[in-house]
Amino acid sequence: MVESSLIILAVFLAIYAFVVFLDVRKAKKRGVKYHFRQAVTAFLFLLPACVLAYFFILLPIVYSLGYGFTKFPLLRPDRIEFIGFRNFTDAFEEIASDGWLAKAIKNTAFFVVLVVPLQIILALALALFCNFKAKGNVIFKVCFFTPVVISLAVTAYLWKELLSPAESSFINSILGVFGIPPQDFLNNPDTTMTAIVLISAWQGCGYQMLIFLSGLSGIKKELYEAARLDGCNAWQRFLRVTLPGLRPVLLYIVITVFIGACRIMIQPMLMVGYQENSVTLSYYMWYQGFRGRNVGYSAAIALLMTIFIGAITLIQRKLLGGKDNDR
Repeated sequence: MVESSLIILAVFLAIYAFVVFLDVRKAKKRGVKYHFRQAVTAFLFLLPACVLAYFFILLPIVYSLGYGFTKFPLLRPDRIEFIGFRNFTDAFEEIASDGWLAKAIKNTAFFVVLVVPLQIILALALALFCNFKAKGNVIFKVCFFTPVVISLAVTAYLWKELLSPAESSFINSILGVFGIPPQDFLNNPDTTMTAIVLISAWQGCGYQMLIFLSGLSGIKKELYEAARLDGCNAWQRFLRVTLPGLRPVLLYIVITVFIGACRIMIQPMLMVGYQENSVTLSYYMWYQGFRGRNVGYSAAIALLMTIFIGAITLIQRKLLGGKDNDR
């Protein structure tokens, strides 16, 4: 492992040196006087971040890619065995046989399809509400953003208690007022993922709200005044002024919320446990790597998941006009 790490480090330093060379060459082509000391100072300031990226991003990615083609017992790293594409064929066979991996994919897809639009719509609605200049808006912003800063573990345990099947739980107490018997939302296959979707959207929409607010502040007021003069009502102004103005922000939010939704694990892990109706791709990956002690198979699933998320992200960027936004 030490030898491979040194090889990766050498490649990393070579790429770093090549970037420095390109920077010098570009400066000379533009006729800009290149100050060597200033350039060295700039790259030295970048060096700590690059070192952290090497140890905590680059190395884990490279090793994960390599482990996907091996049989790697977690407790016996000295017995790593190269097995080619066997982990990937095992994964596709488990999907075809409707095994746990297939269930994890279905649960993750169900979660993503529901939580992405719901969280974005909630965030946009809260941003539009807080965008009005009125007394007390700061209080609303703080209240809406507070769930974001609370730990996911704390949030999960809090909602686990609120959704407890006991008659004395908060949610069931409210339902009891209307004559509805106690419900076990988290252990019912029909409601488990729906409950997790609602909790996740509530917990995360405050962050996207702040991003939408920054986008709304960048839309010129003259555009709204011109739209009013043209006879546009509030809904038409939203469609013709607000949404086009938020297009770059919306692209960023859609992509980040989608990637975060695909990685859902903490809520089902702490609130439900490893069950058919709650297992997700990240949860399955973690379970195979640490409980099943099969790091190679877990790494193969991670690689397939990364490829899928990357492909969907490129499609989203294409559909939402990412290239036009960059210009």
